[in-house]
Amino acid sequence: MKIKSVDYFSLIKVLFQGLGISLLFSLFIYTEYFDLTSKAINSLMALVAFYLLLTVSRRFLIITGAFVGLLWFYWIGYSFEYYHVGWMAPFITLFFILLYALFFGIAGITTNPFYRAGIFFVLSYVEPMDWNWLQMELPFVNSYMGIEKWQYALILFSLALFVYLSKIERYRLYRFGALLLLLGSLDYDTSRLSEPDLKIKLYAPMLLQEEKWVKGNRRQIIEENFRAINSAIQKRYDLIVLPESAFPLFLNKNPFLIMQLKKHSQRIDIITGALLVKDGLHYNVSYHFSKGEMTIAKKMVLVPFGEYVPLPKFLREWVNTTFFDGSSDFVTADAPTDFMVKGIKFRNAICYEATCDEIYQGDPDYLIAISNNGWFYPSIEPTLQRLLMQYYAKRYHTIIYHSANMGGTGIVRGDS
Repeated sequence: MKIKSVDYFSLIKVLFQGLGISLLFSLFIYTEYFDLTSKAINSLMALVAFYLLLTVSRRFLIITGAFVGLLWFYWIGYSFEYYHVGWMAPFITLFFILLYALFFGIAGITTNPFYRAGIFFVLSYVEPMDWNWLQMELPFVNSYMGIEKWQYALILFSLALFVYLSKIERYRLYRFGALLLLLGSLDYDTSRLSEPDLKIKLYAPMLLQEEKWVKGNRRQIIEENFRAINSAIQKRYDLIVLPESAFPLFLNKNPFLIMQLKKHSQRIDIITGALLVKDGLHYNVSYHFSKGEMTIAKKMVLVPFGEYVPLPKFLREWVNTTFFDGSSDFVTADAPTDFMVKGIKFRNAICYEATCDEIYQGDPDYLIAISNNGWFYPSIEPTLQRLLMQYYAKRYHTIIYHSANMGGTGIVRGDS
């Protein structure tokens, strides 16, 4: 029997073309990371990427998806080092490569540009394993195009019509007319959001994850937090926001710290992240101290595999015990929590929550987000997180005040 020889040239061609499309689809993340963002370039590259996704064969789609999984999420495995299972990091990366190879490959079941456009539109609603950080509209977030679902649908239809007309000789002359539909998907919103009449300090520490939870470092971390609070008081800030788990302990079990924070809150509102334990259950929470009073906001949306395991119960318990030392078992709140600061309402969000629709219920004007990005340092994670926040800020017309450890601190506006 004659064995077919491997066509290495074709294989290399598929790999490089798939890589090329994935680079076009991902370019906006890396230009933002290196502070080289251009709306014109982002618009053009994203449109070309989607055009190619509508035209290439299935094998190109699979390779494209694999590289997208790598380029967007290579950093996720970093956090497993802190669960003492760092050996899993390359397997986590491989999982996301395979996941998005399948995700994009689904569109290859048809070559019809309209059907394929429909598939990519439906995929914009799909969150595999409850993981929603690949939003199909996100490449347009810093472009001239809008990011609403109807605008995304119009972009796909315009490109699909262009592809369809290009294949028919008698209509080929009119194919560029299809691109005129893109004018309808431009972002024409010129309204400006009003910031609250408050002076807000966003504290941005740079504390490595491996140092954060060492008991010997706890005193120094606490002292630095209070130095930041006192500095904000001296500079007459109305509110200081400290990151997620800024106090790396179960704060409700430390009455002395609570007393000190309540005392300082007579002069400035304080919002900080820390842990809470109640009735044997663990919560990732925000604490708000104001005028000597303390309120607590529990996290509502947990990070898949980081704070809960999105698997059936019999598998969830085994995975949690085997790979996470039982620590991926946080409990959630049933609804979003709002804080009142000098009569102004702020929606609370802890890290992943700020990139989820659920936390924007009721279209809040202002949102305070706290994160600990030390889990994924160094990587593009803070950049991707900020772009996702900008995406949701645009959709819900919200201004986000984000305090993060190890990168990402700043104000994210939906009108920027």
